[in-house]
This record gives sequence, C-alpha cells and structure tokens, in this order.
Amino acid sequence: MAKIIEKLGIEIPQITAEEINDQVKPVLRQMEKAGIKLDCDVLKKLDQKLSLRLLSLEEEIFKLAGREFNLGSPSQMAEVLFRELKLPTEGLKRTKSGVSTAASELAKVSDKSVIIAPILEHRELSKLINTYLRPLPVLVDENSRLHTTYGMETSTGRITSSEPNLQNIPIRGTYGAEMRSAFVAEKGMKLISADYSQIELRVVACLAKDAVMIEAFHAKVDIHTKTAAEIFNTSVDKVTADQRRVAKAVNFGIVYGQTPYGLSQAIKISTEDAAKYIREYFDVHTGIKNYISEMIEMAHREGFVETLFGTRRYLPNINSHMRFIAEAEERMAINMPVQGTAAEILKLAMIELDKKLSTKNYRLKTSLLLTVHDELVVETPAETVDEVAKIVKETMEGVVKLCVPIEVSLGIGDNWDQSK
Repeated sequence: MAKIIEKLGIEIPQITAEEINDQVKPVLRQMEKAGIKLDCDVLKKLDQKLSLRLLSLEEEIFKLAGREFNLGSPSQMAEVLFRELKLPTEGLKRTKSGVSTAASELAKVSDKSVIIAPILEHRELSKLINTYLRPLPVLVDENSRLHTTYGMETSTGRITSSEPNLQNIPIRGTYGAEMRSAFVAEKGMKLISADYSQIELRVVACLAKDAVMIEAFHAKVDIHTKTAAEIFNTSVDKVTADQRRVAKAVNFGIVYGQTPYGLSQAIKISTEDAAKYIREYFDVHTGIKNYISEMIEMAHREGFVETLFGTRRYLPNINSHMRFIAEAEERMAINMPVQGTAAEILKLAMIELDKKLSTKNYRLKTSLLLTVHDELVVETPAETVDEVAKIVKETMEGVVKLCVPIEVSLGIGDNWDQSK
C-alpha cells in the first residue's frame, strides 16, 4: 500500500486503520456524553403543522380513490391502485402478497395517476412525525440534550448513529430545514457545521489517477457541471440544472458501481439513455474506468479490497456462479476503498481536532457534538467561535494530503439549520 500511495502523490499519517478506530472511540464516547440540545417546542409546532397537512392529504387521496381505505395497509393500497384504479403494474416489484406499494415502486407510476403524489407525500410526513417529531422529545435528558450512540459499519468503517439515528435527519426541503432548526446551541454558544465537500469524489479521483477529474478539482470547477458538459457535449456555461442533476447522479453512481438500470431508476430516464451517459462518461474519464476494472480484477484474484489505511473488505462470494451475487460483490469492490478511505479521513480529522481543542484549553467549553456522514458539528462559546471555526476547517482540510485539494464548507449559527 505504501508504494501505491507514493505513486498517487498522497501523503497520509503513518497510522493503521486499526489504530484510527482505537483512537476515535474515546472521541465518540465524549460526543455521546455531550449530546446536543433539542428545542422540543420547535418539533411540537412542526408536528402540529404536519398533522394538519396529513389530514388534508388523506381527504385528497380518499376523494381521488373514490372511497376511504387504510393508508398504512399495503394490501388495501394495492387493491385501490392496481385493481380499482387500474394503474399499470408492469416493471413493478412483487411481494408474497402481490404488487409492491413501496415508495420506490409507486414513484415509477407517478405519471400515471395524480393520486400517487399525495400518497408519497403522506408517507413522507408520516415517517417524519413517527420517527422524529414525536419520539425525539421523549429521549432528551434533564437538560434537554439528546444523546445518540455511535458505532461503525463493518463493511466500510463509516461511523453510524443509533438510538436515535441522527444521520437520517432530512437535509433538504422545508421540513428538513425546520427539523434541523430544533437542534440548538446553549445560551451564549454557537454551533459550527463543517462539511467535507465531495470527499468521496476527491478520493476516487486520486485512487483512479483520473487526470480530467484531478484537473477539475485543482481548477475549482464545479465537478457536476463539468461532467454535464462532457456527457451532453456542451460548454460549461450552457449546462442546464437538469443536465447537472443527471451528471451528479452519474458521478456518484459510478463510485457506487451503479448499473445503467440503477441509474435509470435513480433519475427517471430510460435504461438506454443511462447506458449512453455512462459510456460517454467513461470515454472521458478513462482513469475511473481503469480503476473500476482493476478493483474488480483484484477482488476476483485476491478475494478482498482495501482502503488507503489498510482496512480490508473480504468478498467471499465474488466468484459465485450466481451472477447477481457476484455483481453485488463487484459493486462493493468498487465502492469500499473509496467510501472506507473517506470515512478514515473523517475519523482522523476528529482525532486531530480533539487533540487541538484539548491542547488549546477549549475542552471545558468547546465540544464535538455530532458526526453525520461527512459533516462535523461543534458547539463553542460565541466569543471564540471564529477562532474555533478556523481550527476546525484547517484541521479537516489538512489531516491528509490527497492529489487534489480537500475542501470544507463551514457554517456558524444558533441552530443546526443556520450553521448549514
């Protein structure tokens, strides 16, 4: 691995993945103990607002269906949609009880009936209410602080959150912003949100030695706009929002070993178009194409792949005669070194940041509170927030040296939404 790193022009600390995990565990325990303050009144008001919206959606759905039925019953939902309203079932997954009414399946027929949109919104709001708005206030301690439990995925090493899971708090949309605004700083304190910018794409650019992507990151060009210009054969300044959306899905889909069918389902285009976009992507990004081939070949030959820090993912079924099983293992072979390395970079940053905050005597007042995917949330006194924010950004961006710049977007606010 050392020779590989040298070839890639990457500088990383002399530390193993096992050592990283050992050193990050006490940091995670401190974060669990600290928790984050929750403004339960914000969640209560949002609960009331969404509950009214749910009633309105139910009336709309029942009117469109021509009768009332149990919206929580898959069998009754299928009866109404596919037997009474006669929505097409071709291409939809089936369960033991019949055609699936999972949100992902209903989205496939959303253009066939106006009833699908309110059903999907009803499900989304019900999930928000039952998963977050009502359970979270019950879980706070006597100081109104909410404590999660951190663990690590065995497959990639990414940090997980449970009891409650705070990594699934919605990010986008009105409701996501309102929910995040309920996570607040203590009086006289501020929250700092520091988020790695496209860290997995930067990692894969280096692992794959992809000259086009490396050049784009050094030039600080928006990577999704550049990819859109490449696959749609247009200039960067003429890329549309929809083209950028497709390019973003392609960029991240490639990292996850996504197939043309998977991409087509993700962005609602034909499998043929998806295959065309992937072909055109690989025509430009030959480094990525070669990386994928090399990782799959290594997995078949060695039975494992690994991150830059040596975390191995064994793939015992990579040579299975059942193609769908082998393909799933191949997708893991492509993704794991990227996702795992990105996770290790974040953990290294947490370790270093914890050391710096302790050394600088911030420990009594400044705390790491949350880690959500590629983001860290820190609470610090208002009078030192700019100084601490600078330390956070410099630490996260400088903990390793990749072949492209590492960038961190930073926000400061009285609550989590403002700091985003």
